[in-house]
Amino acid sequence: MNNIAIIITGILGATLTFYVSENLKQGPIRASALLSLIVGSFFFSFPEILNPYLSKNLQIVFIGTTFIGMVSSEAKGSYFRLALAGSLFSIIYINKSNFFEGYGGALGALALIALLTTMGFSVILLKSTKIKRGMVIVRKKVLPRKSKPSQK
Repeated sequence: MNNIAIIITGILGATLTFYVSENLKQGPIRASALLSLIVGSFFFSFPEILNPYLSKNLQIVFIGTTFIGMVSSEAKGSYFRLALAGSLFSIIYINKSNFFEGYGGALGALALIALLTTMGFSVILLKSTKIKRGMVIVRKKVLPRKSKPSQK
């Protein structure tokens, strides 16, 4: 039951952040900060409302998945992809080891991994041309082809 609550929280964190950012015109940083503040304040004010495991981890997962919701509107594709990335984030978070304890940036890195994995699967499974075009542009910027010398 705890894992289901964490996965639902992950889905809500990603989709709500994107909704507040795009539909309510708050911008990605303000949307992430506002929603994280609300969730963190709730669990700070009412720590005994849920069991200690959920009180600690729901807010961490929510904050991490707000990073997914900060994706630009051109890259997101659909709320389904954001929900999928949020659930993937949550599943990885549930199964993480203690190896990375104390290292900074773990939530952001995990959000990036979940979002890129979801976008990659959508390219393969859904053959999304918008994402393919974006990946081609990135590839051309990162790995420019050398021009052939002109033959006269």
